Amino acid sequence: MKNIEFKSDSAQRIYNDYLHRVKSATSILSTPDQTDLLLEINSHIYEALQSIPMANEVESLLTITEKLGRPEEFLVPMVATRKIVEAQRTFNPRHVLQALRLNISNGIFYAIMSVGYLFLSVFVLLIVTKIFAPQRTGLFMVDGKYKAFGFVSNPDQMTEVLGYWFIPITLGAALIFYVAVTLLFRLKKTKK
Repeated sequence: MKNIEFKSDSAQRIYNDYLHRVKSATSILSTPDQTDLLLEINSHIYEALQSIPMANEVESLLTITEKLGRPEEFLVPMVATRKIVEAQRTFNPRHVLQALRLNISNGIFYAIMSVGYLFLSVFVLLIVTKIFAPQRTGLFMVDGKYKAFGFVSNPDQMTEVLGYWFIPITLGAALIFYVAVTLLFRLKKTKK
C-alpha cells in the first residue's frame, strides 16, 4: 500500500495516527484481511481528499476522518464479519472463539428481538383465536386466582374474566411489543 504524502507535518501525523488506529482495530484479522481493510480506508481518504479543495491539509483530513468515524467503533462490524468468514474457512478453534466473542452482542440482541417478535405474533394469534374460539381464549381464573392467559384446551372449572375486552387488551400489548422492538432496532442502528 502506498501511503498518502502530505506537505504539512501535522497532516502527515494525523494521517499516520489514523492508519495506526485502523491497524490496531483490525489486528485480530489475518494479514490479507487487515491489508484489505487498510487499503479500503486509505482509498477512501485519498478519494475524499481529491474531491475537496485543499485549502488546508489538516482541516481537510480532520473533516474526512471525522466523517469516517473512530476506527475502534466503525470497524467492529466489519472485523466481526471477516472473522466469521475466516473461522469458517480455517476451522481453527481460536478463530471460531474470536468470531463468537466479536459477534456475541449481536447474537444477544437478535435473540431479544426474536423473543419480542414471537410475543407480538402470539398476541396477534390470540386475538384471532378469541374471535373463533371465545370460550377457550382469554384470562382464566380459578377460585379468584390467576390460572391462564391465552388459549386453553379445557376451560372446565375456569372462569374467563375479560370477555371480549381481551381483544383490545391483547391488541394494546401487541402494540407495546411492536413499539419496543422498533425502538430497540433504532437504538441498535444509532450505535453503529
